[in-house]
Amino acid sequence: MENPRIVFFGTPAFAASMLKVLIEMNYHVVLAVTQPDKPVGRKKIIQRTPAAKLADENGIPVLQPGKLKEGIDEILAYQPDLIVTCAYGQFVPSRILEAPALGCINIHPSLLPRYRGGAPIQRAIMNGDSETGVCLMEMTKAMDAGRVYARAYCDIDPDETGSELFAKLEKVSADLLRNNIAAYIDGKLEGIPQAEEGIVIAPNIAREEEKVSFLNEDVDTIYNHMRALIEEPVSYGMIEGKRIKFAKVRKEKADHEIPAGTLVGFENHAMKIAAKGGYILAYEIQPEGRSRMSADAFANGAGRALLNRRFE
Repeated sequence: MENPRIVFFGTPAFAASMLKVLIEMNYHVVLAVTQPDKPVGRKKIIQRTPAAKLADENGIPVLQPGKLKEGIDEILAYQPDLIVTCAYGQFVPSRILEAPALGCINIHPSLLPRYRGGAPIQRAIMNGDSETGVCLMEMTKAMDAGRVYARAYCDIDPDETGSELFAKLEKVSADLLRNNIAAYIDGKLEGIPQAEEGIVIAPNIAREEEKVSFLNEDVDTIYNHMRALIEEPVSYGMIEGKRIKFAKVRKEKADHEIPAGTLVGFENHAMKIAAKGGYILAYEIQPEGRSRMSADAFANGAGRALLNRRFE
């Protein structure tokens, strides 16, 4: 089909990069559907979603239904030949999925069937994986269960954070879409059904998962947990009834008999916390009610009063 009418579904900056590919390739994007704009920051200022902002800048109409089922008729009025989605944030109803002649495709940042769901990038790091990737896949009613048309692979470095892997996979995803969208439209890509084995679900990070358990987890698990949630939503530990968020960390493997969770000292610009099998070295933290700061700054203030106290 020549110059198909495309409706794009996506919300955050990651998704906006996919919309940018379609715009740069001169595809006929007739509508962008994103989540509603939300307040951001301490002042709760309403900001456009990144995908909506990019659509505005390029004269593309934007629709932001609070509940997608309430916007079905308005979306279908744009008569899409193809729907492209990425990190939209709501399930797409069957009426929309079944409408376009060319179907619906999604850019999903994992190696399906591993990590179906809303937090595949964070879950890959939390589980200590050394490799991940991106799939260009068929959208179906079942979550992330459609056929895969193309995939690309990406290493996860041992100290890579969630935000760093997001940035890396954003580029890999954009390249995957750019290199395969034309072939998909021309019917030249074979959709490969996902294997029934190896399915892993990757739900969004729950609020209770932001807390690190020094008493129950070893140093590798804690470190993977912490780095997966940098910069968002950021993990934290509780000490003396106060919350401390961990913004920049490393691990040190070592044998010791210090009780897990003990704040053993401040050295080499890091707050050193004992864990099973080693230490967590926190270089940047955010104490409860304070701004983000270096471990040195914390040590020169309230930090030293917590020496030999234990994180939960």
